[in-house]
Amino acid sequence: MARRPLPRILSNGGAQLARSRELARTAADGATDVLHPLITITRGLRRLASAGRRRWADTPKDRRGALLFLVASVLLVVALAPYGPLLAVITLMAAAAWQGRDRAPSAPAGPDASQAQRLKSLYEALVPYFSAAEDPEPLYTHGGDWGKVFSEYAFDSTGRIAHLVIGYPAYFTDGEPESRARIEHLLGAKSGRGREYHFAWDEEANQLTVRVLAPLPTDIAAQPFVTAPGETVLGFTDPTGVQRTLPLTHGSHGEERRDVPPVVWRTGIRSTEPHLLVAGQPGSGTSTLLRSIALQALHHGDVVIVDGGGTGEYACLTGRDGVLAVECGLTGALTSLEWAAHETERRLIAANRAHQAGDPPPEDTRRPLWLLLDRPSAFTHLAAADGREDPQSLLQVPLRHGRPANVTVVVAEQLDGLEGLSDPVRQHTRARVVLGPATVEELRAVLGAPPHTTPVDQVPPGRGYARLGSGPVHRLQVPATPDPYDDATSEAERQAVLDLLPPRTTPADEEPERLEAGVAEAVRLDKAAMEKEAGAGTEGVTEAPAGAVDAEAAVAEPTT
Repeated sequence: MARRPLPRILSNGGAQLARSRELARTAADGATDVLHPLITITRGLRRLASAGRRRWADTPKDRRGALLFLVASVLLVVALAPYGPLLAVITLMAAAAWQGRDRAPSAPAGPDASQAQRLKSLYEALVPYFSAAEDPEPLYTHGGDWGKVFSEYAFDSTGRIAHLVIGYPAYFTDGEPESRARIEHLLGAKSGRGREYHFAWDEEANQLTVRVLAPLPTDIAAQPFVTAPGETVLGFTDPTGVQRTLPLTHGSHGEERRDVPPVVWRTGIRSTEPHLLVAGQPGSGTSTLLRSIALQALHHGDVVIVDGGGTGEYACLTGRDGVLAVECGLTGALTSLEWAAHETERRLIAANRAHQAGDPPPEDTRRPLWLLLDRPSAFTHLAAADGREDPQSLLQVPLRHGRPANVTVVVAEQLDGLEGLSDPVRQHTRARVVLGPATVEELRAVLGAPPHTTPVDQVPPGRGYARLGSGPVHRLQVPATPDPYDDATSEAERQAVLDLLPPRTTPADEEPERLEAGVAEAVRLDKAAMEKEAGAGTEGVTEAPAGAVDAEAAVAEPTT
């Protein structure tokens, strides 16, 4: 069956539309050229009127009468003189044309001598990487023309490269991370150290775009963030990295307001990255990030803190509402984590019963529980020396089954102590943060992918990189959340943290007793639940030693 031809208006409508746009663009350009003198004179008249208003405003009130008399006299003389009005109009138009001229300095046709020398040296440095002996028409040759490969370039006020678009031959292995790393390291060294560069590889067009990143703000202190339940602000990043901003106050006294793009970590039963691992050098801000997370978590949940460093960084949280325990010793850490494991199992059983009965989960199972551990590997050595259980082994149940039970685990460890972390911690912490100076190899080992920027050696505290699951790597600046009891903390930052702390209604010496009572109550409830289920014969739960419940056999993780 023969196809019917399209109507003429549909077959060549695109060509007519393009022709109409071209004609409209040509007419607009012609009108601009014709009306350019009128536009210039109008702009000059507006500037002259603005100058007259400013002169009148600056004149004292006692002299304005004399000024008006002088102006009126001049107008009278001009009106009575032969050809006076005509000469006045011609003079006014000439003055308006002079004032309305384009005063913008003409852009230079190309780089100056120093900038051209910098581009030439960069071109020569790239010759060994972007050239091959078999290429009959190489783009890169010693003494060649750098203008053929540098299509766009820009310099900052100091004369260093701020933006550069580099073309490279198609046979360059831009798909190999090692080849990319060599080029990025070279460009970072030749363009100026001490700055962060963003590299965007366009493999289809064989182009590399280099852009200097502005420093992230470091004057943002701890404050209430506008987030939904289940969202935690880890820090702030570049505007091009995320599609969301938060209204924040910043400055020494919080007098300035602006919107800043955040790195938001989502937790809960629908989270794909329910647990977090933070790594960094000493003094890089890992404890600051844990304090910031704790202050945000206390708005909607409960927190258990285990401080392996034993430096008292979290003493300000002891006894606060919602803080179940702050442990700095091995015995307290074992007790708290054992209770957290039983609490996770209890929540799973209660939620499973509610699901089987067709009821919503109980309220106590929906309240988030946060386990914050700072340097847990320190307890591993103490436990091995005393012949006791490693506290990290008690994290297996919260890590594996914490998501449906609304239990979140956050582990902070130094880079040189990551080998002391257990396998469950490494496997189930899919949200990762690295703070402080780190090499590309260390970043790749922790984050699972290298960043698209060049790490620098000197960074402020709280500066690093974040990656949530398999997403992109973001630059990160943690909000300043120092220890308010530290003498080195400024008064503004100390007050910002104290304002976010919940009230202290539970004495600190009652915390261990309350936690031990909670452990005993959880074990008793688990035993009662097992006996009831065994008597009914409906659940099919096998008996576990010491009253513990096997979460894998007892509860099938709900699917969403």
